[in-house]
Amino acid sequence: MRKSGMALALVASAATSGCVQSRQYADVQFTPPQGDYRLLVMRPDVTVNSLTTGGVAQPRADWSERARANIVEALRAEQGARGGKILILAHRNELPNVSADEVADVERLNFAVAQSIALHKYSGAALPTKRGKGLEYTLGEDAVSLGRRTGYDYALFIHAEDNIASTGRTALQVLGVAGCFIGFCAPSGGSNQFAYASLVDLRTGEVVWFNVLQTGSQLPGVSFGDIRTPQGSAQMVERLLGRMRPGREVREAMERH
Repeated sequence: MRKSGMALALVASAATSGCVQSRQYADVQFTPPQGDYRLLVMRPDVTVNSLTTGGVAQPRADWSERARANIVEALRAEQGARGGKILILAHRNELPNVSADEVADVERLNFAVAQSIALHKYSGAALPTKRGKGLEYTLGEDAVSLGRRTGYDYALFIHAEDNIASTGRTALQVLGVAGCFIGFCAPSGGSNQFAYASLVDLRTGEVVWFNVLQTGSQLPGVSFGDIRTPQGSAQMVERLLGRMRPGREVREAMERH
């Protein structure tokens, strides 16, 4: 899927400060899955671009496929340590009784909902009726039907976009930084990453947990984990899923006890 304007805006804010940013939202009564639960991890939606000297993001299919395979393996390791019954889809045709087209339809629906969450929860354009209420978004009957037909309790969606600065782009950054020492700064955006994870309760269709990860730097040669490598993918998955927080009401109840 093509990078949205919202993703670009969120990445730009991280790139300017040169850091790693992550922020979770959850349904107020959400408790991270544990025990004997069944989790369906949907095929990760992954795009890796080469960032040209002029700043144009050019998709690289070979890089994207390599990164997707790495993320799938990282998810197997991360989710396997949590318990429960996990099925990770590397391809859309791996679900019995559910066609690849039906899986793609649910993925597109989640993408649209996730863009709305990113817009209204992370960019400052909060909807008045949703302030202070955690998450109130749903995939509706399509998600419930998927859970009913597969027997899974939750579906986890992963979306990741990585922009890798080309040699020319890195050289331009070096010149920009060097210019600052003589009084003429010409900073340029370097490698950056945008990713989110969305957990959907397939019994109700509700999005019960959501996390956005942004990384970026203006400094030449600095990156925060290249998902074309197993190590970079494992780092991204850990940042997204490693510290899943309960919802507000659950946290408050834990504090009282």
